[in-house]
Amino acid sequence: MRISILAFGRAGACEEQALAERYLARLSPPARLVELARGPVPPAPPRSLTIALDERGEAWSSAELARRMTGWADAGVRDLRFLIGPADGLAARDRDAADHLLAFGVQTWPHLLVRAMLAEQLFRAQSLRTGHPYHRA
Repeated sequence: MRISILAFGRAGACEEQALAERYLARLSPPARLVELARGPVPPAPPRSLTIALDERGEAWSSAELARRMTGWADAGVRDLRFLIGPADGLAARDRDAADHLLAFGVQTWPHLLVRAMLAEQLFRAQSLRTGHPYHRA
């Protein structure tokens, strides 16, 4: 299953971006980070799911994310897209088009830090799925 993080805005060279890219490169296959300009999110390819990060979403544990990813892979999902909105939040059309809404708690996080946090959680979920000792609950 291919994984992408679609994030509004440009990060440039910064520590948060480097951390996100380091975790994404550790995934197998490596995930990619796509920076989006303003406007609608590109349409999803067939057999894909879009998970939008939004404060109105559900809070999933690391283990729950891993279970969901396993279920999606078993169901034939080829592309898993995680969407991080701009500073003023996702447009209603993009939020409504998502298959799931995921919240990282009730706090507000810097968008560059969310990229790194999400990338780490994706690596943790993959570690859980493969029985790797990275995750120590």
